[in-house]
Amino acid sequence: MKAVQVHQTGGPEVLSYEEIEMPQPGPGEARLKIEAIGLNFVDVYRRRGLYKANLPLIPGEEAAGVVDAVGPGVTEVQVGQRAAYAMRTGAYAEYAVVPAWTLVPIPEAIRTEDAAAVLLQGLTAHYLCYSTYPLRAGETALVHAAAGGVGLLLVQIAKGLGARVIGTVSTEEKAQLARDAGADDVILYTQADFEAETKRLTDKRGVSVVYDSVGRDTFDKSLNCLRPRGMMVLYGQSSGPVPPFDPQTLNAKGSLFLTRPSLGHYIADHTELLQRSGDLFQWMQADDLQVRIDTVFPLADAANAQRYIEARKTKGKVLLIP
Repeated sequence: MKAVQVHQTGGPEVLSYEEIEMPQPGPGEARLKIEAIGLNFVDVYRRRGLYKANLPLIPGEEAAGVVDAVGPGVTEVQVGQRAAYAMRTGAYAEYAVVPAWTLVPIPEAIRTEDAAAVLLQGLTAHYLCYSTYPLRAGETALVHAAAGGVGLLLVQIAKGLGARVIGTVSTEEKAQLARDAGADDVILYTQADFEAETKRLTDKRGVSVVYDSVGRDTFDKSLNCLRPRGMMVLYGQSSGPVPPFDPQTLNAKGSLFLTRPSLGHYIADHTELLQRSGDLFQWMQADDLQVRIDTVFPLADAANAQRYIEARKTKGKVLLIP
């Protein structure tokens, strides 16, 4: 089969499109014939070596397709069934073998491409709003990168919970996308200081929670946007890792909370995975959650696909198609 491999960490040029041996499912495993692969910033982190992994590595943590083989003892899925998975490395390929319990059956009304586009980022937005900081009606959230893959879903889910959403974006085109998703206020951080604007928009009270996937470039000012006892949810680092800082800062700025969550800890068992993914698919079928596919690249062009997301050009989800 064809796959993209990383033999040494580095820039996008280290992504190599190669012929490799077809994987075989073992006990409790299933093989997916991949039809669509979702790109996520974690793919870039692994390629750069920011997240450690054994080499050679097939990147990619999210895919959808058709189950074409199962190992002994598998009861969760059947051959011929459409399914998707997230948070299992190895998706930049024509086939992938994963634990069967990590596969989510795709409802008939959902396109395979949309399932690949929503799963990892949608599950992330779900746990951020429902579990990491359970948003309540009337609270205000600051969402960075509000027109990105997670951002657009996060805005919609937060609005569904009755929260007020302030989003940050880089361009007017992205600002319109965030507004269309339901953002109450949108700050163009290229034209205005997001800290000052957030304080103005909240009459200096600050927000209940900041959802920050940017990291280094936004972290300090994000803390300043929080109300006393507010929560800083740092769930990514697209601009680079946050430098070490003194925890006393949290006290000085209002007894703040800081968390660095990861999706894997919020879909740790089959029941929780199906509950969260079930909500996403139900909302999609009811037209309460819009999934925006920004652009599609062939699998062989994975390097340019990663360049695209690293340049922060994304206005929704980027897919690879084998």
